[in-house]
Amino acid sequence: MGGGKIFQPSAKIRLTNVSVVRLRKGGKRFEVACYKNKVTEWRTGVEKDIDEVLQIHQVYVNVSKGQVAKTDELKKCFNTENSDEVIKEILMKGEQQVSDKERQHQQHDMLRDIATVVADKCVNPSTQQPYTVTMIEKAMADIHYSVNQNRGAKQQALDVIRQIQEHGTVPIARAQMRIRVALPAKDAKRIRDDLMALVASIEDEERGEEYELICLIDPGQYRAVNDLISSEAKGSGEVVILSLKDTHDEGNTFM
Repeated sequence: MGGGKIFQPSAKIRLTNVSVVRLRKGGKRFEVACYKNKVTEWRTGVEKDIDEVLQIHQVYVNVSKGQVAKTDELKKCFNTENSDEVIKEILMKGEQQVSDKERQHQQHDMLRDIATVVADKCVNPSTQQPYTVTMIEKAMADIHYSVNQNRGAKQQALDVIRQIQEHGTVPIARAQMRIRVALPAKDAKRIRDDLMALVASIEDEERGEEYELICLIDPGQYRAVNDLISSEAKGSGEVVILSLKDTHDEGNTFM
């Protein structure tokens, strides 16, 4: 390996697309410069070629300044002079650094994911109508919900529903819609697979001259079912909301 001056210009040139992974060990900071989105792939085993992960095959004490870690520092803190072993440890155990702009983008994406789950699983119990993702995002803003990047969207969706209910911002309840779908048998045969992909569970299904289905769906799928029947049955089909099934007793996880 060469000295820091050889790598410094390269590090600075690539910094716009760099993802830094940092590990503190033995009271010192060590960093490696990686390609964005590759660290997770390496940790999960999707990417096995370390050269596809690293921007530069080098251990730094500060990537942004191009300061390369000295061999004696590696030996003292990692008990080895083998930079490959050190790099792999940093990749697996280190903390991935993100810029403020990236963090804001991640926060926005997670917020949208949470709102999508809530909109898919909930309705306005007064009108029996589902909420749009945008309406849920507004309700989340009203309760000042703080997104946690270390928890899944489905977990946080449960928190959001509870907090919206507690604040009384908008009437909301977890529920599934019980609907009746009817259309000509010839159309049903053609689109049944597409329809089933939107259904949570079937209560009754009759296949005569006219196809009829009684089923439960997540509220967020209502529009998709309606659009499918409208476009494929050409005015000969119908979708009717029969009732809501409260799902508060399903426990603390979304299926």
